Amino acid sequence: MSKPADAPAFDAKSFLRSLTEEPGVYRMIGAEDKVLYVGKAKNLKRRVSSYFQRTQPSPRIAMMVAQIVRVDITPTRSEAEALILENNLIKSLAPRYNILFRDDKTYPYIELSADAFPRLAYHRGAFAKGARYFGPFPNAYAVRESIHLLQKTFQLRTCENSVFQNRSRPCLLHQIRRCTGPCVGLIDNAAYAADVRLASRFLDGQANEVIDDLSKRMHTAAERLAFEEAAACRDQVRVLQAVLHRQFVDSRKDEDVDVLAAVEEDGLTCVNIAMIRGGRHLGDRPQFPSGAAVSGATDSLLAFVEQHYAEHPIPGRIVVNLALPEVKAMLAEITERMPAVVLARYEGEKAWMDMAEKNARIAIQGRARDAGRIEQRLDALRDVLGLPEAPDRIECFDISHTMGEATVASCVVCEAGAMKRAEYRRYNIDGITPGDDFAAMRQVLERRYGKVAAGEGVCPDLILIDGGKGQVSAAAAILAEVGLEAVAMVGVAKGEGRKAGLETLIFADGRDGLALGGASSALHLIIEIRDEAHRFAISGHRARRGKARIGSRLDDIDGVGPSRRRNLLAAFGGLDGVRNATVEDLCRVDGISRKLAEQIYSALH
Repeated sequence: MSKPADAPAFDAKSFLRSLTEEPGVYRMIGAEDKVLYVGKAKNLKRRVSSYFQRTQPSPRIAMMVAQIVRVDITPTRSEAEALILENNLIKSLAPRYNILFRDDKTYPYIELSADAFPRLAYHRGAFAKGARYFGPFPNAYAVRESIHLLQKTFQLRTCENSVFQNRSRPCLLHQIRRCTGPCVGLIDNAAYAADVRLASRFLDGQANEVIDDLSKRMHTAAERLAFEEAAACRDQVRVLQAVLHRQFVDSRKDEDVDVLAAVEEDGLTCVNIAMIRGGRHLGDRPQFPSGAAVSGATDSLLAFVEQHYAEHPIPGRIVVNLALPEVKAMLAEITERMPAVVLARYEGEKAWMDMAEKNARIAIQGRARDAGRIEQRLDALRDVLGLPEAPDRIECFDISHTMGEATVASCVVCEAGAMKRAEYRRYNIDGITPGDDFAAMRQVLERRYGKVAAGEGVCPDLILIDGGKGQVSAAAAILAEVGLEAVAMVGVAKGEGRKAGLETLIFADGRDGLALGGASSALHLIIEIRDEAHRFAISGHRARRGKARIGSRLDDIDGVGPSRRRNLLAAFGGLDGVRNATVEDLCRVDGISRKLAEQIYSALH
């Protein structure tokens, strides 16, 4: 797409003369006020000026610049504000030339808590104040393997605070030498802090220094004839040496490196990141760009660098498989500490890069296979249901309760053959006769599609209902009331003995039920979506039921008001912890006497 012939040319020189040097966000606007690109800048004038040089670094940028009618800017007070605004605008405007790397999961980290006896834990999400975080790691397996190693070597605790604070004897982890037992005073604060420091240094990539320190401690202990302490140090050294030696690619240096390989094959582009921490190869993570009109390997790699390191720590060295002439200017917008961005030169770097490129190609092949399989299943579903087109967005509903108690409805979303977990929703159902699944289905559909009919949501191409004729009839009535009767809808009735493959499809228009048989790829897709809706509904129901039961029991106990109830839940980490606590455990909570503890225990058992 290019500018219309009668569109005025964008006067870049005049615009740039008046542009501020403050941080902010810029929007490239094309014909008909369509947003072409959204970006952030530490210095708006310098960043926007780079787009209007005589030569452009890529065909994608040149194509975008040729379509610009105007540039809108929004100065912000800080770079952090610019980053937030950029993310919000990209999500809401979906610009044609932004390359996006969407990842439903954050990268995992190892956490050392800020407690007196710090806890070693797997962590995802926001960072807590005072705690230390090490990472990121490419996957959960790499984190858990590292935690297992740290337990075996430094014997730090991994238990929740609610457990740690209420133990009266050591747990199994102490018996198998995976924890020094700080919960019951088997190690003092100073000795435990020394172990924490060693673990921190190891996680910071100083493995060789840690081994040297442990070796010195071993010899010193042996000279003092403290042979048990010397043997413990010896075992720690052996474990750490074994870990370092078993690395199939070892840099022989305690260095932090990210290896980025962008590969383009069969019309797909993949950027694979391999993480090396302390000289240890921790694994890879392939990611695929989306949302760009034109996105070759080079553009995708540059976009990945910008988006990834805006949110994650930057290592001292980044090894890439493609030259990135713009990368320094772009990283200057993100960080003051400029990493070395280089092509693979040394033998170790080339070995890492070969593996990263190979894994990127494998991921592309897998994506291509999955895409073909998904397309085949959606086409099969279109054929068996008699739809004009393959359904792109499918929403499925299920109801879960126990004898009418704590009724919860679930809605899961499948888009382009993939489950969209961020769009799942649960609905607490109230105001109906307990156990009336038809009324529950009417209520959830009215709440869901009343908003869609009002223009506040996305209308699906196909609705699946976990149920038979009654549920389908109730659903059809609600859709007719809100004006969405044209949306295709099918009920999924369980077969004899609830065996998978024996399901019958129930149609709202009165057609006879259709049994596809276990070999149908269309039925396989329906069952996957239905089972996910069932799982999501059950987990929500169980949580609501458990909260209602114990919550009401605590509220019914004389002497347990809001304050003491809150103290109990905080002390034991939740409702299950209160139920599992002994009378002695309950007595340790502020405001709980022994008599009241006995009352609470009796009420919950």
